Amino acid sequence: MFLPFKDHLKEHFPKVEQSRILVAISGGVDSVVLAHLCKKANFDISLAHCNFHLRGEESEGDEAFVLELADALEVEVFIESFETEAYARSKKISIQMAARELRYHWFEELRETLDFDYIFTAHHANDNLETFLINLVRGTGLEGLTGIPEKNGAILRPLLSFSRAEIEEYAHNSHLKWREDSSNASGKYMRNKIRQEVVPKLLELNPQLLESFNNTQEHLQQSAVLVEDYISALFPRIAKQEDYGYSFRIKMLKTIPNLRAVMYQLFKSFGFTEWNDVYELLEAQPGKIVYSKTHRLIKDREKLLLTTLSSEDEREYEILAEEEVVMLPMGTFQFETARELSEVGKDSIFLDQNKLKFPLTVRKWEEGDQFHPFGMKGKKKLSKFFKDEKLSLPEKENCWLLCSDDEIVWVIGYRADARFGVDEKTSTILKLTFTP
Repeated sequence: MFLPFKDHLKEHFPKVEQSRILVAISGGVDSVVLAHLCKKANFDISLAHCNFHLRGEESEGDEAFVLELADALEVEVFIESFETEAYARSKKISIQMAARELRYHWFEELRETLDFDYIFTAHHANDNLETFLINLVRGTGLEGLTGIPEKNGAILRPLLSFSRAEIEEYAHNSHLKWREDSSNASGKYMRNKIRQEVVPKLLELNPQLLESFNNTQEHLQQSAVLVEDYISALFPRIAKQEDYGYSFRIKMLKTIPNLRAVMYQLFKSFGFTEWNDVYELLEAQPGKIVYSKTHRLIKDREKLLLTTLSSEDEREYEILAEEEVVMLPMGTFQFETARELSEVGKDSIFLDQNKLKFPLTVRKWEEGDQFHPFGMKGKKKLSKFFKDEKLSLPEKENCWLLCSDDEIVWVIGYRADARFGVDEKTSTILKLTFTP
């Protein structure tokens, strides 16, 4: 197996021979074989072991074994302990998901801090098949059927083309020692049931199952690349970038063939899973919202609006009288005196400086806010003003106000308040320009 391993790396990952590699090591046969193969190939490796404290004395035994293995291989080893169950409870996720998040976060932290080039994990062909079957049982899209990627950023899986049988044969022939994980025999995990019950039956039907599966994977991966290329070319044609995210014209979306499939591909990377709800937004009433954990999709009048979810910014910012240029999170304010009025755009206004009471404040709008729109008589609620201006929900949420002594001076980017405007009694004209 050593020569096929070397040849595989030379063909697929030619840069690793001159790289610093962090090998993820559990103590099981797969990772032990990977560590030995890397050492035999004279790679510059260190080991990284996670103690998740899930199996009592057995977990401590794994850690002790890894320390002995590192000593025998004469390589550096890093050990990290995790309170996995507490982390899973705090995040409200499964133990398996918690362990995955903890180990990959730590591996990446080690890689960045200590300048490793790659992280090697010992996933093999049987793992890939099991993952495919798990996703198939749970229900998935095309990406869930393409299996475990051989390369994911700095993470490489150099054993992915080798079977569990090949790895175990190499371990026995090389008289290697390893640890057996008792949880692998438990029937409460889906992966174990598939490994112990489903895969053996499939092998009875087709002894060349792994080879056939690898061929199928190649076809699926090629199809996935084609879909990705199509969506990458389509996205800039149908999505318009806005200050709050993206907008999609519904009329244009409806001209796309196989729209349901296209919408799945368009929005899956933003975390959406309720695909019927997403598709039905096209015919929903304005204001209907579908949420993912990170984003929301809003039905506006003639558009779908995609925005990120963020905590509402309720802070207020002050602008002092002596400040000429003020940089705040939403943009930059520039104050300058002017001799006369001139034409302005939506991002600049003229004010009577003597009508202002400093410090000025900048804040988000609130329900009940009202002002005296320049060019109109009387006052108007901001909510009514926004409705008349036909602002979308994200545009309203992203609206900031410039205020003087709790009175609105400017609905920034939209309309100034007439009470602070220049008139025949004005002695000092102040020009205010806002740059987002």
